[in-house]
Amino acid sequence: MKNRSELREIIMKVIYQVYIFETTNLPYDYHDFIKEQLEVDNDFVLDTVEGIIKNQKEITKLADQYLDGWKMSRLNKVDQAIISLGIYELVYTDIPSIVAINEAVELSKKYSDEKVTKMINAVLDGIYHSEEDNAG
Repeated sequence: MKNRSELREIIMKVIYQVYIFETTNLPYDYHDFIKEQLEVDNDFVLDTVEGIIKNQKEITKLADQYLDGWKMSRLNKVDQAIISLGIYELVYTDIPSIVAINEAVELSKKYSDEKVTKMINAVLDGIYHSEEDNAG
């Protein structure tokens, strides 16, 4: 059984594939991408992938608000997938904010360079503090 961090890495890879297929306008079924990565069904993976896809416009809009001098569309697909996962977990789930941010930062340390990791951390931190301010 995979732990949550490993499952998040799978989610990131699936979302990456979705973004590649959407860019090239090729038909796809994200269930196939998930099956390529996992031997058994996993609700956490499926629910998260579906949530990111369903809320993609809002996630991108939020990312663009906090990307200083950048837009989501300028980032490579891996970084887009990591930010999307982080924002989704931060805004749309009950996962503790610190966990959502740390997991996204750890993924970016593995798949991106240091500048991108800092940028992802800054975006998620900005959204977190904005959400906190709005809640209080």
